[in-house]
Amino acid sequence: QVQLVESGGGLVQAGGSLRLSCAASGRTFSDYMMGWFRQAPGKEREFVAAISWSGGATYYADSVKGRCTISRDNAKNTVYLQLNSLKPEDTAVYYCAAKKYGPIVTYAGGYAYWGQGTQVTVSS
Repeated sequence: QVQLVESGGGLVQAGGSLRLSCAASGRTFSDYMMGWFRQAPGKEREFVAAISWSGGATYYADSVKGRCTISRDNAKNTVYLQLNSLKPEDTAVYYCAAKKYGPIVTYAGGYAYWGQGTQVTVSS
């Protein structure tokens, strides 16, 4: 088991940036592949980005590619999501998720552990 707590969300104008953080508990953080998902009101939870246990492999959704960077600091048990050039359609609750074993996946059901979410609101 791993416990995840997101932070860093807020209100930002279109074109602005935010850096989201996800702090994980335990001493085996580096064993987990980490992902970020988001969910807007009335919509399905969608994949945003993922990173391997070592940080050597990353994957991004087309909707954020070029505007988003996922990274991790295993020494701090933390994964980050840098969001740039934000658009109103990026408005959502952003969730951190963890998956132990296996390759990167882009569907929510592949992740066993989830944070509580952090709200990102982008004004036009």
